[in-house]
Amino acid sequence: MSNVEKATFGAGCFWGVEEAFRQVPGVVETAVGYEGGRLEHPSYEDVCSDATGHVEVVEIAFDPGLVSYDQLLGLFFKLHDPTQRNRQGPDVGTQYRSVVFYHTAEQAATARKTIEDLGAAGVFRRPIVTAIEPATTFWRAEDYHQKYLAKRGRTGCAIPAFGFPKPF
Repeated sequence: MSNVEKATFGAGCFWGVEEAFRQVPGVVETAVGYEGGRLEHPSYEDVCSDATGHVEVVEIAFDPGLVSYDQLLGLFFKLHDPTQRNRQGPDVGTQYRSVVFYHTAEQAATARKTIEDLGAAGVFRRPIVTAIEPATTFWRAEDYHQKYLAKRGRTGCAIPAFGFPKPF
């Protein structure tokens, strides 16, 4: 497929985030992994040490003719609380921080505008702390993390969703 783009999001534990994006029409493929840190080829244990600087992320391949980056961002902000710094629910550490890793200047601008619009609309009670950073090396997580919830017949995690109404 020549018309496939990438999006990469960190929104807490990657298992539930991946499963939610896998359900979106137009998402061609998902993979969970680590991004934004200092160590090459990090393991889950390395990242969980909170010493590598990596974030648990979902890398998404999507067809922009079927789903827009705006729609993916909408779901991203619905799936987690972007006002929590370095945590989501019971998961605490920099590896769980809220971050958009952009692949193009247009994605960066769209993410900034989305955060600005959400702030102006007062969607969240506290300021959004989501970082917007250039995509770096995506290190694919161990196989047992890929499609973790689907392999177990589950559709989501116990952490409640936050944000505005579902964009689909």
